Amino acid sequence: MTLMKEPDLGTPAMPGEATVTVEIDGMPITVPPGTSIMRAAAETGIDIPKLCATDSLDAFGSCRLCLVEIDGRRGTPASCTTPVAEGMKVRTQTPKVEKLRQGVMELYISDHPLDCLTCSANGDCELQDMSGVVGLRQVRYGYEGENHLDLLTDDSNPYFNFEASKCIACSRCVRACGEIQGTFALTIEGRGFESKVSAGGVDFMNSECVSCGACVQACPTATLQEKSVVELGMPTRSVITTCAYCGVGCSFKAEMRGDQVVRMVPYKGGDANEGHSCVKGRFAFGYATHKERQLNPMIRESINDEWQVVDWETAISYTAKKLLEVQAKYGSGSIGGITSSRTTNEEVYVVQKMVRAAFGNNNVDTCARVCHSPTGYGLNQTFGTSAGTQDFKSVAKADVIMVIGANPTDAHPVFASRMKKRIREGAKVIVVDPRRIDLVRSAHIEAQYHLPLQPGTNVAMVNAMAHVVVTEGLVAADFVAERCEGYEEWAEFVSREENSPEAVEAITGVPAADVRGAARLYATGGNAAIYYGLGVTEHSQGSTMVMGMANLAMATGNVGRDGVGVNPLRGQNNVQGSCDMGSFPHELPGYRHVSDDAVRELFQAVWGRTILPEPGLRIPNMFDAAIDGTFRALFVQGEDIAQSDPNTKHVFAALESLDLLVVQDLFINETAKLAHVFLPGTSFLEKDGTFTNAERRINRVRPVMAPKTGKHEWEIVCEIAAAMGYPMTYNQTSEIMDEIAALTPTFSGVSFEMLDKVGSVQWPCNDKAPEGTPIMHVDGFVRGKGHFVPTTFVPTDERSTRKFPLILTTGRILSQYNVGAQTRRTANVAWHPEDILEIHPHDAEVRGINNGDMVSLASRVGETTLKATISDRMPVGVVYTTFHHPVTGANVVTTENSDWATNCPEYKVTAVQVGLRHPAIPAEGVARQDIPIAVD
Repeated sequence: MTLMKEPDLGTPAMPGEATVTVEIDGMPITVPPGTSIMRAAAETGIDIPKLCATDSLDAFGSCRLCLVEIDGRRGTPASCTTPVAEGMKVRTQTPKVEKLRQGVMELYISDHPLDCLTCSANGDCELQDMSGVVGLRQVRYGYEGENHLDLLTDDSNPYFNFEASKCIACSRCVRACGEIQGTFALTIEGRGFESKVSAGGVDFMNSECVSCGACVQACPTATLQEKSVVELGMPTRSVITTCAYCGVGCSFKAEMRGDQVVRMVPYKGGDANEGHSCVKGRFAFGYATHKERQLNPMIRESINDEWQVVDWETAISYTAKKLLEVQAKYGSGSIGGITSSRTTNEEVYVVQKMVRAAFGNNNVDTCARVCHSPTGYGLNQTFGTSAGTQDFKSVAKADVIMVIGANPTDAHPVFASRMKKRIREGAKVIVVDPRRIDLVRSAHIEAQYHLPLQPGTNVAMVNAMAHVVVTEGLVAADFVAERCEGYEEWAEFVSREENSPEAVEAITGVPAADVRGAARLYATGGNAAIYYGLGVTEHSQGSTMVMGMANLAMATGNVGRDGVGVNPLRGQNNVQGSCDMGSFPHELPGYRHVSDDAVRELFQAVWGRTILPEPGLRIPNMFDAAIDGTFRALFVQGEDIAQSDPNTKHVFAALESLDLLVVQDLFINETAKLAHVFLPGTSFLEKDGTFTNAERRINRVRPVMAPKTGKHEWEIVCEIAAAMGYPMTYNQTSEIMDEIAALTPTFSGVSFEMLDKVGSVQWPCNDKAPEGTPIMHVDGFVRGKGHFVPTTFVPTDERSTRKFPLILTTGRILSQYNVGAQTRRTANVAWHPEDILEIHPHDAEVRGINNGDMVSLASRVGETTLKATISDRMPVGVVYTTFHHPVTGANVVTTENSDWATNCPEYKVTAVQVGLRHPAIPAEGVARQDIPIAVD
């Protein structure tokens, strides 16, 4: 594929039907009302010269290059800011406008370095292009007068330069920062000749800039340019693929020179991101070629032995032989596998198939259970399907946005930009979170209600809100009567005095008046949407809370249309897909229970092996059985369970008890340090397959280069299965998706050919919905009628005590991702070099803690050390940290508590004590260098 240049129509498309007919250079065209002359012309194939205009930003009209003449009107208006009118006749090329454009361009060039041949943007510069388009042949103004050619370059950002001498003050970067990203870090400082782009009076690195890259993409010159382009040169070809970070699932053009990635450019045709990106997806792809990446398979008899590099044939035969030996000695159920939410649907599918068909058991689980399994359980019980209800675009129709236990600006920044845009347009915001996240108050954003509840009291809070809705007569009675069941029992339950905001105030710590106000706003404010994250699911009542939110949405009729719904913000790139593909011990692909005879017969007919009707072991059960001696071998695909799972001591004890641990990953992580076989994996740049994002969108992942290991991950798994006596052969990745589609009703219309044609699709995609399903439960719930479930609040067993008086909760920061295995191997460490413990000023003062002090963080199961920062973002009694840097070792302090229905760990509530750390006393978590907190 050659370098893809996406068309730029100058101004955004207008909604509505095409009803206005105009004539441009003699060519008629009919467009929606409000369409600019520039866009109408572009749609006829006429490109009007422009510099300040781009179709991702509102029209600005500053460059004066797009002037046109309109019959019957005086002057030469800017085509970007002039809307069409019925019967209008426009001329884009006349002697008058040509002369004016040349004069404008002459002024630009007179204050611009003429170093085009050596400029890093040569061949990709709009100023250069427009000079040719307008026919500029001479510049009458020399450099003798005042100019900006001696302005310095700001290279403080690790990923891009700001070369001020080449800036034409078009404001595109400033507008992109505000309109697209919503950070408002940039401004035009000064007036007239003194006008210049400023990052708040400081350099880019020390500004409010979040390095999303929107300014770089918007810049028409080399003023803002990726350092990789400066160093490597302009790319020559493009491959469209999907980001491998969070669950937003952004589409990118990987722009290449040969087999080297020069830059990742967000793809305007990507429905999840529509041309936007964050610092991770845009810039943090260097881990794929990091020197620490392992490219060769390795084996060893004992974890105390040195690794022995072997060829693939030896590694695969050794793995299969050892697995069979364990089964022969301990029984068929003595081995199992763990799938990854960082791999493709196809790679996940073959691992769970290997476990069920080659291993002969259902001992398969996934890291997705560690974060979002309560979503699957709770939404399945109430709505009938284990996924969110909306597409991301739906937020543009929301009038009230309730964010519960999520921090979108840090964890899902591209979606957060959509959300912030809607908030700036007038949507009201309710934030339910112990911590004051940026959506509570930031640039042009302020929540109507912030409910800073005590960690572990989510269910009490949602019941209190439901109490208000029911007792104050705010229920959508017609919706409930027509589309739901179980309402009377639930309404009686939430109406009890024990669930009133006044009674619950003592539990949550949130004033009853605020809870009542928020509930009334949610119920009466128009379209109301719930977006939630791990602050909902990673609790002992995670499943209960998901059902509670579903109850609230049904009671108010906020399901089944644009702008509403209950929407999980998935953590890793393919959390949704790994669940869809049957990674749970009790479910086959498509969330169908293994006890269903008809479902098993369907798979058995295709796979040619008997599938057990009894569920297998979950990860915690595997660990317990390993210590007991009945579970002896484990295959781990792309997941560092030694880092990510709670109660680290218990995890290590389990892994050390195994006769065989096989790890398939990019790096020697903490789990691999205890492995007997290491099988090198592929980065997203080498993968061929699909990811499914948080909105159920199935996106193609296309390889931009051949696997550096020599094999795709699915090939390795298939060869292990074959060596164990079960032939599992595919000629290419598309055949795996074809099998998934044949066996999974919600995927029956999906194929690589179809995705390559339409770009992406949201499941269900089948005969009933051949183009996919952006909005779920439109005419009825998947289960038939929505089911109200009483949600009794049960306090967590993990409570503060005299010895451990504080509650620890965790989250993310923008620049890092999960346990940091990828982002820590990029320049993103410049923003977040270590995890920090945030502690309230009151809690710090009584402990004698100052900003920057090293403190101990101790719970009933362990202790670690990290740096403290004093912050009033949390309530008194709550401390907070991120989990990106393994040296922190905070999983040492997390406990074995978990969700009652799914065993999802309760990462968000740990009773701790914090105290000054004496430098002579080492912390338990510091000895090992790779143990972070939680993962999703």
